[in-house]
Amino acid sequence: MIDFKKEIAGLIAGAVPELTAQEIEDIIEVPQDTKMGDYAFPCFRLAKVLRKAPPMIAAGIAEAIKDAPLFSKVEQVNAYVNMFISREEMIRDTVTEILKEGADFGKTNVGGGRKVIVEYSSPNIAKPFHIGHIRSTVIGNSLHLIFKALGYDVFRINHLGDYGTQFGKMICAYRHWGNKEDVIREPIKTLLSYYTKFHVEVETHPELDDEARAIFARLEAGEKEEVELWQWFREESLKEFKRVYDMLEIEFDSYNGESFYSDKMPRIEQELEDKGLMKESQGAMVVDLEDEGLGVALIKKSDGSSLYITRDIAAAVYRKETYDFYKNIYVVASQQTLHFQQLFKIIEKMGYDWADGCVHVPFGLVRLEEGTMSTRHGRVVFLEDVLNGAVEKTKEIIMEKNPEAGDVDRIAREVGIGAVIFNELSNNRIKDYTFKWEQVLNFDGETGPYVQYTHARCASVLRKAGDEAVAKASAENLAGLDFSKVASDAAYDLVKELYAFPEAVVQAGERLEPSLVTRQIIDIAQSFNKFYHDEHIIVEDEEEKTAKLALVIAAKTAIANGLALLGVHAPDRM
Repeated sequence: MIDFKKEIAGLIAGAVPELTAQEIEDIIEVPQDTKMGDYAFPCFRLAKVLRKAPPMIAAGIAEAIKDAPLFSKVEQVNAYVNMFISREEMIRDTVTEILKEGADFGKTNVGGGRKVIVEYSSPNIAKPFHIGHIRSTVIGNSLHLIFKALGYDVFRINHLGDYGTQFGKMICAYRHWGNKEDVIREPIKTLLSYYTKFHVEVETHPELDDEARAIFARLEAGEKEEVELWQWFREESLKEFKRVYDMLEIEFDSYNGESFYSDKMPRIEQELEDKGLMKESQGAMVVDLEDEGLGVALIKKSDGSSLYITRDIAAAVYRKETYDFYKNIYVVASQQTLHFQQLFKIIEKMGYDWADGCVHVPFGLVRLEEGTMSTRHGRVVFLEDVLNGAVEKTKEIIMEKNPEAGDVDRIAREVGIGAVIFNELSNNRIKDYTFKWEQVLNFDGETGPYVQYTHARCASVLRKAGDEAVAKASAENLAGLDFSKVASDAAYDLVKELYAFPEAVVQAGERLEPSLVTRQIIDIAQSFNKFYHDEHIIVEDEEEKTAKLALVIAAKTAIANGLALLGVHAPDRM
């Protein structure tokens, strides 16, 4: 597509040689009020250089560029040059590009094949996969899809929480109150009940804590019985996790969790010691980051057991040596911000110049209406229950409103699960929120089902038009399209939103913020629905009908591509 900002900057540069085209491009604005044009150039900065009043400068620039075929109108308003792009030019260029690109519209090669690792989801084994895990899971998956669309080589890691002192507690609880049959029948819920009971019993029997620590020490030492129980818990947990991942259609390239790095930690500890970074403190080994304002990072406890940060240093070094990443991205809750600041600073102090390629993507917490979730107290909402609930509610709505939709089960699954994912990705990721069933499953307003329904509406229009009419409006017949027939306000507003889509994808990657894509396809859907209500699309005039159908195809394509970047389906019928 034409880069209108760049084209405008080139035209203005001809009239203002005192600034480079790039400097001019950086100053150009997009007015919020469309009455002020599609683009505006403020002239305040030129006042000192040209020793003229800004309105006078604006008038001179407007006069110099007004006859360029790019514009339908150029006007000076106070210190601004307001520019109106030729509607036919923008509509032709944008729709033509989308029809040519199809499923590739919005993709670029800014990544140039560089390796990006995205670590996300990462639940703890033997604990419930609850609603709190959905944020890391779907934000990380969307970032992987966005980076892939931007031309990066993406590697997806599910860094399972499959190590640590909690497994001493879990094994201890199983030995006291568990049985194999219950675990096999319902692994996670059963293990959760044991874990919850442990934290109740330890209040009156503190010796259980000592027993759990001893069990974990045996696990770290590789004792056969403890290792076998731990492996069994891990395998049973993964079966349940994968059932949820299948529902979300999310996959990973690696499930290497914390345990994978256990044998890689001695090297890291030795390196920290050799480089004079680690010292003893009350029997424990630490890295002092007080001078950096990051406190003290605990590397090894006084009893010799390992900690998260040690394993994370080992993991980062392993990833660099194995994959030679450009970026190593961790999608982990904002609670862990200090942890990642310490981690990246230690890696830097170890002399690894790739430390700045490690990035923490924080996100806000999910709370329940009755308070913060707690696996210790059994206060959780299982993610699988949320997804199943969304599918059931969607099926009820479809059966009530459109029982003839066909393949209701598939549509209910795509729309219901899509609603949950879209809800998670519709707001800035850093915001905390309270989980409410009625909010997650609300299909009115700026929601996933609204955007999916708009896609289905586009598909319905094309079905009604018929194959022959649609073929005339396709990429193969672009030369015959007369876009002067589709230049109404509603059509032009829709095209401007379509034009903005590729930049929204780039910005989402740069800012690690999938909600920018979500926002853009909501805007496209709203603009399409206004166009749909304001215009007759299937009209008698063949040229007008063909041009309008081309715009419908373009809108349908952009919405489908945007939903795909979120990990959401775009059904043709609802």
